Amino acid sequence: MRVRLVLATGVLLAASAVAPLAHAGGADGLTREGRSTGGFTADDLSVYGYGTVGADSTVTLSGMYRCLDDSAGPVFVSSTLVQGDRSAGIGGTQAVCDGHLHEWVNTSVVKDPAYRPGAASVRATLMQLTSDGAGLPEPGFLATEDSPVVLR
Repeated sequence: MRVRLVLATGVLLAASAVAPLAHAGGADGLTREGRSTGGFTADDLSVYGYGTVGADSTVTLSGMYRCLDDSAGPVFVSSTLVQGDRSAGIGGTQAVCDGHLHEWVNTSVVKDPAYRPGAASVRATLMQLTSDGAGLPEPGFLATEDSPVVLR
C-alpha cells in the first residue's frame, strides 16, 4: 500500500508542483501522528520500495522529500543501505527547500561488501548543516525514514 501511495504521489507531483507527501502529512493534511500540517509546515521524506544494483556494483536508491527552509544552512538527503550484516552509505543529494515535493536519487559504487538483488532496508535522513558559534558545521536532523526495499 505504501509503495502505491508513493507512486501515486509521484504522479500527482507531475501534475502539480505543490502536491504534499501522501504518507507523511500530505494528502489528508495530517502528519503521521495525526496532527494537522496546515498545508506545508513539515519537513519530511520517503523511500521508494525498490532500488537497483548494477553489474558493476553501483547501487541506486531514491524517494521523495519536502523541506521548507534552508536559510540556516544547506540541507541534504542521505541514505544508508542495509542487507544482512552489510551496511553502507549510498551517496547524498543536496535538497531544494521550497516547500514543494522533490525526488532524491542517491548512487554509489559498493564493491565490498557487494549487495545482491533481494530484500534490504534503507534509512534515509533529511539533514541540515548549521554553524555553531565557532563556524564549524553541525548536523540537524529534520526527518528520517526507515523503509524496506527490494533491490533489483
